[in-house]
Amino acid sequence: MKNPGSLFLVSSLIALLAACASAPTFDAAGVNAGLTPRGVTAELPGIVGERVLWGGVILATTNLKSGTRIEVLAYPLDDSKRPLRDSDPLGRFLIQHAEYLEPATYAEGRMVTVVGTVHGEVTGKVGETDYQYPIITSQQLHLWEKDQGYDRGGNVHFGIGVGIGL
Repeated sequence: MKNPGSLFLVSSLIALLAACASAPTFDAAGVNAGLTPRGVTAELPGIVGERVLWGGVILATTNLKSGTRIEVLAYPLDDSKRPLRDSDPLGRFLIQHAEYLEPATYAEGRMVTVVGTVHGEVTGKVGETDYQYPIITSQQLHLWEKDQGYDRGGNVHFGIGVGIGL
């Protein structure tokens, strides 16, 4: 490429592609896609150890002596495994993470996606009602960027990093 214009074009294209935000990669090997938070408790203890890939909106984060527990309201996931908050919820679950996570960062309303194994269940309360929470031991945890005031469902994306909100 001796043409300076071609070199500039190629360099610009590489820089543009590098600047585009890409979705995280999740290790979905062995994930049981048929399991949902609501369905898990009915099938315990037979599915303890099953791998799942779930996501949703954080309801609460609690630090424990043995790590961090996150309560999540589950939603279906889009192609990039980001929770679809405009969909009907799929139930609640708890993420058990082995390390300390800052509750101000993993705050109520933030979206999270987890790959992990079904560890068991615990009875908690939703209001005054008993609720059986499946517990997922996290192997991979992704906290999504805060929404920037746009509705993901109404965006049309085309080309290289170009989107138009409808």
